[in-house]
Amino acid sequence: MVTELGHVTVVFAGQSESWAKWIDHQIRAAGRTTTLVRWNPLRRPPAAHALTDLLGAPGRILLVIDDWYERLGPERFHAWAEVLREVLPGFRERLAAVSVTAQPLPAEVAPLAPVELRGLRPEVARVRVLECAAVPAPGRLVDLRRGPRFPDDPPEVWRVPRRNRRFIGRTDLLEQMYGTLAGAGTDGATLALRGPGGVGKTQLALEYAHRFAGEYDIVWWITAAQRVTARQQFADLAPELGLRGGGDLAATIKAVRRELDGTARPWLLVLDGAGDPEKVTDLVPEGRGHVLVTTHRGEWAAQGETLRVAGFERQESIAFVGRRTERLDAGQADRLADAVEDMPLLLDQTAAWLDTNPAMSVDAYVRDIRDGRPDRFGVMPSRDYPESFQVAWAKLLNTLREGFEPAWHLLNLLVCFSPEVVPVRLLQTARHTDLPPELVDLVAEPSSWNSALRKLSETTSMRIEYEQGPRLDTQTVGTLRMHRLFHRFVRYVQSPEDAERHFAAARRLLVSADPRDSSSPGNWARYAALIPHLEPSGALDSDDEDVRDLVLNCIEYLRMRGEYDEGRRLSRRAVDRWRETSEDTDRAVLVAVHQLANMQRRLGRYAEAKSTGRETIRRLRAAGDVRPIELIRAKDGLGGTLMALGRYAEARALFEEAAETAAVELGGEQVPRTLTVRSNLAMALGLQGHYTESLALHRRIFEARVELLGGKDALTLNSALRTAWMLRLLGNYREALDIQGHNSRLHSQVLDRDHGQTLHAEHNLALCSRRVGDLQFAHAMMRGVRRKLLRRRGTLHPETLLVSCDYAMLLRQLGETEEARSLAEATAVHYAAQLGEDHPYTVGARDNVAVIMRDCGETQGSLELSRQCTAQMEKAVGRDHPWSVGCAKNEVAALAGAGEKEAAATLGRDACARSARALGENHILTVGLRAGLALDLADTGEREEAEALRRDVGARLTGLLGAGHPQIREIQERRNPYWDFEPQPI
Repeated sequence: MVTELGHVTVVFAGQSESWAKWIDHQIRAAGRTTTLVRWNPLRRPPAAHALTDLLGAPGRILLVIDDWYERLGPERFHAWAEVLREVLPGFRERLAAVSVTAQPLPAEVAPLAPVELRGLRPEVARVRVLECAAVPAPGRLVDLRRGPRFPDDPPEVWRVPRRNRRFIGRTDLLEQMYGTLAGAGTDGATLALRGPGGVGKTQLALEYAHRFAGEYDIVWWITAAQRVTARQQFADLAPELGLRGGGDLAATIKAVRRELDGTARPWLLVLDGAGDPEKVTDLVPEGRGHVLVTTHRGEWAAQGETLRVAGFERQESIAFVGRRTERLDAGQADRLADAVEDMPLLLDQTAAWLDTNPAMSVDAYVRDIRDGRPDRFGVMPSRDYPESFQVAWAKLLNTLREGFEPAWHLLNLLVCFSPEVVPVRLLQTARHTDLPPELVDLVAEPSSWNSALRKLSETTSMRIEYEQGPRLDTQTVGTLRMHRLFHRFVRYVQSPEDAERHFAAARRLLVSADPRDSSSPGNWARYAALIPHLEPSGALDSDDEDVRDLVLNCIEYLRMRGEYDEGRRLSRRAVDRWRETSEDTDRAVLVAVHQLANMQRRLGRYAEAKSTGRETIRRLRAAGDVRPIELIRAKDGLGGTLMALGRYAEARALFEEAAETAAVELGGEQVPRTLTVRSNLAMALGLQGHYTESLALHRRIFEARVELLGGKDALTLNSALRTAWMLRLLGNYREALDIQGHNSRLHSQVLDRDHGQTLHAEHNLALCSRRVGDLQFAHAMMRGVRRKLLRRRGTLHPETLLVSCDYAMLLRQLGETEEARSLAEATAVHYAAQLGEDHPYTVGARDNVAVIMRDCGETQGSLELSRQCTAQMEKAVGRDHPWSVGCAKNEVAALAGAGEKEAAATLGRDACARSARALGENHILTVGLRAGLALDLADTGEREEAEALRRDVGARLTGLLGAGHPQIREIQERRNPYWDFEPQPI
């Protein structure tokens, strides 16, 4: 008996799991044994034996009282209250209760004398729990920060819609969900709730998030039906985790994923309404947390566990109807549930309809739904929904139309937006001229507005979400969430006249909400909110110029955020639809086409971008009478694509044409647009190996931008960066380092340390430092840049590959041969996959691998690969290009290493001559080739020429690099000089 008296049985309803676990932990920490019992009165008949079996557990019984009683319905509640009165006296000495509900408790619970725990500090709540459990407080209490979090304390990070106070049942499903997720342990888990629309998947996920909030430190809800919305909402988690957001949305998403992957804090991520997994899998972390998905798609089975969700069980349906309206007895609720096939959405709407139409006979209403035809109620039947659903919705809409006309007009406008997040605030702040006339007074009068919203929420199962009002002590409706099935049905039954009028108004509202500046970070949240409504409102089919400008601004926002895939899809849809009603030379069509090619190029879809660019130029030339800027933009865009494809001569020709036209048509060479084209031309010249010409043009552009834009404009900073880059390639290392050091500091001040252009500047600073011999600084700087790019862009992004290629060769120079080879080989493989086997970047990256192979003693393999690379590079860019000469330099070293001294000397002479022609006698590449030639000539017996070359090389290198430079030491140690390929940023 002593053991039994020391034991405590904690009894709770499922929704109080977090409280029960916290109470259980406090009792066990005080030295007592416990048993947790989940008890559901909905699943048991209200009989005395059911309660006596429960209360017959050994030791003390502690009941956790919440608002579960509200879900029983009047009849069942009174039956259980009678059982409690009958049974309680026999257990009063061993029974105690605590209340964890914020609702007033009914009089029938008073005999239990429950002790209130809500609203207390955790220390006080623990004292009350131990007193109720008849457990003496131990001499030393356990730190409350250890163990489960106090349920009244919300998770540290929390964004979840309000709890549905009408939620009922689903106990088995919730227990299966908890078992699946919690059973995964530290491995993490993904669980998809799968089922057709209207079965309550979202409400089930919402209840889980609230019920088990105590299990998590981070709980974040994402509306996942629209990819752009899902990605923005996922990125919104960054500041909550202490992460800095940036301009690049993909980079922010990667940072959030990385944090969730590595954190020890338990987290729950809910993806509500997700469609194709491929569109949101990049939002699914792999850490120890839990991902809960609601979906109708079976493909989620490949991502984790799935749980099939169907309609209510009949007893749940009856209980739910009882909570929704008091008009129906159990028999009527049963017949209503049968008529709507136990579908929670329909049960909610039909019960609400009956509650607001007390004059309607319940039995007649149920007969209409079960046996009626939609056309009897003014609706053309549709094969998309069961007839019973159509009848129920038709009656609901007819009631709104006839009895609550303001709400009916408002509903007609709301369905013109996306159902997931209907922008109520957009309507409330709209200009009167943008609204349909019948809604002007409704929106202007707060009481009428709120009344209409409440009516829609009550009768159509729309979920209202509140936000802070203009005054701190007020809450206002921010958004409505409408079920997609009902949303689609209302659009289906709209008359053509109503549809035309309301859809036009919706587009006017969206246009009015356009900030018209997608480059400003302060406007990005607005654009992310507008994009989901473009398709539902018909914006993509509109020929209105303002509406098309809205679409173009949204596309530009996606480009600014680095959302190139979504930008490609949206620009493709805009191009295809606008071309149906507009000429190829229409301004909006041309801008959309330009953006499409831009997105394709950013995604590495170069063949598509080239096709788009060539087709655009063909259409413009065929049209004849087009604005000069359109042809300039088209040529400039196609030139960028051709540069990425390694077709530098074609790109240069296009840039030259565009720059010449721009200078004539746009007001001269110094206007911003012309400077942009000329900057691209300078890049093409550099990629062709014309470093001196490229440097001269970059300098002129830099000077013009300083005068025009100022020294700290981002474009001016970019010109300075390009100038320093060309100086370094020309071997002017000290001057390049001085310019780049100042330029990098300005980048950090004007942009930020993580901006893409800042990382380019720091990358060049590392390269300059390496070339002047400061290897440790170069290593620290380049490693930091690469780490940022890996986090922000991923391994395969062109910017990451560019830095990885250079970092591999720096590691080689520092003696980290194994790491260098691994990275160099991986980079070459990635370049081949993205750009093709014959692209100059692929060939150059492989030539770097050949250099490292020689260090590893793979003499013959290095020589074979080096020969192959030399031949491929000459074919790709020509024999006199510095890259071809550099590959030849490495082949010379490989030949010498293989003992083929004569062949090395012959190739070395030829390469020296080509380098001198291309870059000059004093260029570091030419001097390095002569140093190697001196070694090879000495080995072949031509010592006099070799000695003369050696002295000449020594003097030139000392003048170029300074005494003590690592490259001079290598030559003094009779090591063959090498060249490493550096891909150029485009």
